[in-house]
Amino acid sequence: MDEISIPTHLVIPAIISFGIILIIVLNWKKLILRNSKNLFWISLIVFFTFYGWIVGGAAYVDIMYQIELNSFDLDKDGLFGSNEITEEQKAAMKGLINDVGRNFSVFTGLFFAGILSFVSYLIGWGVKRYLKLKKNKKSYNL
Repeated sequence: MDEISIPTHLVIPAIISFGIILIIVLNWKKLILRNSKNLFWISLIVFFTFYGWIVGGAAYVDIMYQIELNSFDLDKDGLFGSNEITEEQKAAMKGLINDVGRNFSVFTGLFFAGILSFVSYLIGWGVKRYLKLKKNKKSYNL
């Protein structure tokens, strides 16, 4: 087998996601504490956290399958001879080449992270509205 190849189509979106989270967190006071659109920024953090987790996890699994498969190449020539092909090697090869789910995690991650961030926005909006109503009700009772 070849050396380990980094799946850049998975690693780059994961790095960008965590970079955006880092930028938002470093500007926490300006974006979240002093901003009226803080629910948007919190939802954005949720989106990029889950998206980075999904895509980064797929990259991790891909690299682990490559490492596992490379362990069966005893003479390190990049090919599997008859003495190197075992049931475990076949299972490792199947795990590496059946990668449709990992490769499409870039797109499915957008979908699931979008749903989770939308739900977090709705929950935050509901909590904010509840607290505002509770505060108004308390001020009327005084």
